[in-house]
Amino acid sequence: MWALRRRKANIVDWWDGKQYRRVAIIEGSPVKITVSHDENCTNFKPEINITLKSEKEITGKVQKEATQLLQKMLGLNIDLQPFYTLAGTNDFLKPLARQFYGVKPPRFPDVFEGLINSITGQVVTLDLSILLQNRLSENYGMKFIDDDGVILHAFPRPEELMDISVKDIKKLGFSYQKAEAIKKLAADVFYNKINLADLDKLKNSEVIGYLSGIRGIGRWSAEYALLRSLGRLDIFPGDDIGAKNNIAQIFSLDKKPDYEETRNLTSQWHPYEGFVYFHLLLNKLQQRGVI
Repeated sequence: MWALRRRKANIVDWWDGKQYRRVAIIEGSPVKITVSHDENCTNFKPEINITLKSEKEITGKVQKEATQLLQKMLGLNIDLQPFYTLAGTNDFLKPLARQFYGVKPPRFPDVFEGLINSITGQVVTLDLSILLQNRLSENYGMKFIDDDGVILHAFPRPEELMDISVKDIKKLGFSYQKAEAIKKLAADVFYNKINLADLDKLKNSEVIGYLSGIRGIGRWSAEYALLRSLGRLDIFPGDDIGAKNNIAQIFSLDKKPDYEETRNLTSQWHPYEGFVYFHLLLNKLQQRGVI
């Protein structure tokens, strides 16, 4: 669960070392979801405890939707054994897989949040990206007041972002281009001009082609959404600068590889190129003492 948190400053996906917390909008109302991990269970068969809080009644439908959301976000139904079998035959992957043994591939709850995340993260540090997304959530996401009076924030939905002026989004620290892209994406999703719900039915190349037609979304953002929103673990974002640096180091290259070189080099990890990408990110964060 800690893999979802990304940074201490992340107020949407919050982890205190023992519990994961997020406010989700279910049946139109904010629901505080708290998840704790049973320390006595195995990594391959994780057992988690889920607590739901809402100002409204927690119905069976709400419980079911919250459970399905967590299964997706935490990757609970992903069988890791084929990945470890592959890692066992690869001198590079073997220690990396051992280092993060049992980590499941996390996902965003939906494609919209993944796209906003990718737009925000373009050409800025991860710390700044999370800060900007925090500001979006604090100012425009639905609020949940906890028992101790602490105000928690859900990630904003399309209907909560589409009517905001570009000027107001810019005030949060976004560039004009990013503010405009966020506003337009929110409006187009809300009015069904963009259909994100059916992307999981398309092939990777088709998804990239479709998403690349959206303002503010290039190949990197589209591939990032494929991996982090749709759970396509065979996608390694080949335009990611940090990932290219990793690849150059791993394969002892004289310079950073281009997109096609990156695809060719990572193909030996198929169909887990994207899961390796995630492991490399975790490794960097661990080296920096972030996680």
